[in-house]
Amino acid sequence: MEWMPALRIGWLNGWLAVALLGLTEGLAFMLLPKEVVARLFDRSGWSKTQAAFTVLGKMCALGCLILLVLTPLKTGAPVFWLGAMLVAAALAGLVKAIADFAGTPLDEPVTRGIYALSRHPQVVFSSLVLLGACIAVGSWLSTGLLLLARALAHLGILAEEEVCANRYGEPYRAYMKRIPRYFLFF
Repeated sequence: MEWMPALRIGWLNGWLAVALLGLTEGLAFMLLPKEVVARLFDRSGWSKTQAAFTVLGKMCALGCLILLVLTPLKTGAPVFWLGAMLVAAALAGLVKAIADFAGTPLDEPVTRGIYALSRHPQVVFSSLVLLGACIAVGSWLSTGLLLLARALAHLGILAEEEVCANRYGEPYRAYMKRIPRYFLFF
């Protein structure tokens, strides 16, 4: 790993992992009913501050994505294999999380399947895909931008939970007490 690897456009760059993530999510959004996709992106009930921090987080994520696209994979280094395995495992988890989300009736909170282990598995797995890509390209800068993006996005996650608690009431509040937000971390 290095702070700032040499940037260049190439076929064997971190864009491969970004493309796999985009393809996975894009296919899911195309195949899922519109109501399910709308539920994923519902931002009603968010404060202006929560929305603003989420936008800042997205700007940091964009910086990370640009670095990944322009950074060659460290194909001869152990970090490449570690990152590639993390990308593959996280993509499988993301597909499971999207399927569990889609299989929940719209008038119920999503609490079954992998959501019985984490309240936000889609966020965790998409973050792990990008972390795997950051590791595979060997860049501390892209890793730092990703961590900053996810820290800022945490405020959006808190807003989402507040909206769900208001919408679904006590069953969702009990779920929040029982299930960690990010698998191991409340």
